[in-house]
Amino acid sequence: MLLNTLFLALRSIRRNLLRSFLTILGIVIGVSAVITMVTLGNGATQAVQTQIASLGSNLLMVRVGQRQGPGGAAGAPQFKEADAAAIQSQIGGVAAAAPEGRAAVTVVGNGRNWATNVTGSSNAWFVTGNWKLASGRLFEDDEQRAGAAVCIIGETVRREIFGGALGLGGLGESLRIKQFSCTVIGVLASKGQAAMGNDQDDTVLVPLRTLQRRVTGSLKVGTLLISMEDGSDIGIVIATAASYVLAGVMGVPYLFDPAINLLSFVFSAGIGMLFGYFPARRAAQMDPIEALRHE
Repeated sequence: MLLNTLFLALRSIRRNLLRSFLTILGIVIGVSAVITMVTLGNGATQAVQTQIASLGSNLLMVRVGQRQGPGGAAGAPQFKEADAAAIQSQIGGVAAAAPEGRAAVTVVGNGRNWATNVTGSSNAWFVTGNWKLASGRLFEDDEQRAGAAVCIIGETVRREIFGGALGLGGLGESLRIKQFSCTVIGVLASKGQAAMGNDQDDTVLVPLRTLQRRVTGSLKVGTLLISMEDGSDIGIVIATAASYVLAGVMGVPYLFDPAINLLSFVFSAGIGMLFGYFPARRAAQMDPIEALRHE
């Protein structure tokens, strides 16, 4: 019985090649369109989430603003290093708080020079910004207290000044920042470009007091970086190929979602079966001679 039904179906398909082709084409286009759009949407979502995560986990950036009061607006006082420690100890749900100061400088080393930014902060900076070391070590406590002449460089600075293998060149070398020289004790793991297009690897990190005493000459802190703890308040083949190619063109990750693929196929196949059933049911109720004449 099943074999006879299959033969009848194949014969009907041969007799109506154009109609069969259009039906199959509709199902293929429907499945492909749904899977492609959902896959690209997932890839774009993942790309945005990755860029946000590269900035830091649950990161709050607190900057000095304007103070309103009698006599008009005035600049609010700058932060101090102790403010970060106070936030860390007195506010619940804070995973880490790091003071941060920045200055634009030209660094010199290995017979080369490079215009970059020097950042002064503490080891908490690595937690708030979700930074890792490709090689080397973090600052020691006495180096932070004394404002020692040590530095950790980003991958772009390492490549432009010292060259060599990824994340390895430059360790133990001397790097001059303005009027003082520091010893490179670490290299940051590369993050690449941020969402706004700036190169996150183009930086030099020094202890905050080193920046204050040797670069800016001021104890003021421009930014507080605060990381909050989690939970605190604060056609399938066509679609797959199209999604993979378009994901590469758009610069977003390709993410395959089996659930969406299955749902799209069942939905489109269901529509095809539904609209195939009613014409067949109507034909079955007609006189055979009349049905064959219309066929």
